Amino acid sequence: MYSSKDRTSRLKVPSPLTDEVERLMHDVIGCCIAVHRALGAGLSERIYSQAMSLELTASGIAFEREKRFEVRYRGQLLGAQCLDFVVGSQIVLEIKAVEQLAPIHHKQILNYMRVSGLHAGLLINFNVAIMPDGLSRKIL
Repeated sequence: MYSSKDRTSRLKVPSPLTDEVERLMHDVIGCCIAVHRALGAGLSERIYSQAMSLELTASGIAFEREKRFEVRYRGQLLGAQCLDFVVGSQIVLEIKAVEQLAPIHHKQILNYMRVSGLHAGLLINFNVAIMPDGLSRKIL
């Protein structure tokens, strides 16, 4: 018979992320759940972004909102791309409030991760009945 510790270690999916980044991802997801529980679905992305700023601050999690990164092509500066959040200088957090996440949303956050040089991302859709249905974790 397995102990609960044995079952937990068997169920854990290996991750290329450090334990620190995994803990940060876990904490950010917790903040998303708290915001969703309080506000529910159906509001604008702007409202959820503001709420996430408040929740991350209350949780003591460092973040930058609307962080800009230069985009280059063939060595030439094309302009800057603005990301919703960069959390703990480690995670791209992209907020959505759409009926359903589309393939382009997943491609968008992957491109944001490439542009920023960050390897971890969370794509969050607040327009869902329960938060796990709106959460997509990305790793480059």
